[in-house]
Amino acid sequence: MKTQKEYQREFSFEFFPPKDKESAEKLRATRDKLATLKPRFFSVTFGAGGSTRDRTLDAVLEIKNQSGIDAAPHISCIGSTREQLREVLQTYKHNGIRHTVALRGDIPSGMHGVGELNYANELVEFIRKETGDHFIIEVAAYPEFHPQAPSARANLEHFKRKVDAGADGAITQYFYNIDAYLRFVDDCEAMGIDLPIVPGIMPIINYTQLARFSEACGAEIPRWIRKRLEGFGDDRASIRKFGVDITTELCTKLLERGAPGLHIYTMNLSKPTIAIWENLGLRASDADGARKTGS
Repeated sequence: MKTQKEYQREFSFEFFPPKDKESAEKLRATRDKLATLKPRFFSVTFGAGGSTRDRTLDAVLEIKNQSGIDAAPHISCIGSTREQLREVLQTYKHNGIRHTVALRGDIPSGMHGVGELNYANELVEFIRKETGDHFIIEVAAYPEFHPQAPSARANLEHFKRKVDAGADGAITQYFYNIDAYLRFVDDCEAMGIDLPIVPGIMPIINYTQLARFSEACGAEIPRWIRKRLEGFGDDRASIRKFGVDITTELCTKLLERGAPGLHIYTMNLSKPTIAIWENLGLRASDADGARKTGS
């Protein structure tokens, strides 16, 4: 069984689908700038309950056709029937998409009924049954525990079910406590889990927004970071500079400790990601690692 440092490093960047023409143009500009770093892939998120289904598809196909970088759509089983999922998978397969991120997904407020599949491991199993080895399948991992997990053990067991269902790799929820990631990796290896677990990295851009995201997903913002951010008030430039410094330090330590790459949540902005990349001293050639797809 491989340790994390034995996997080939890969770097990837995440976008959310644009909601209008202006945000679409903004995303294109961001995509083109980040494409020069030659990431392994760009991923595109999927709104709660399938609320961005068509926009996710459009963004993924445009990335594939215009950037020269592989695109990995997020696919959620919440709010979808098997037939709808089958149609989505066939559309991506028909258009040459070979990579996906399989998630349970969030349940929108007021939604009654979650769909025919209830958990991400069921979605992974469904994708494998429908498409064999066509897709590289990434799944989510939660070093600080999924907010609905009743215990640390249950969090690990649920993750293992996704791996056993056929996942090829994992991307973590973002975190700022490196010990949480290292302990999670150790616990996974002790359970015989054998796949790359790539840290998810959230650049600190807007403290109010970050606090809201973190409350919803269970990501801890260490007290000393919160106090420093609160002290900046509305000074956005200082927040971003501090955020880049903190995130760069986290990434440096992760790579030194053997993390198999980084997955950066760009928030559809290029400057913070490029600043972190340059601070790390990375080159485009450092991002060329790739896992093989099936035939």
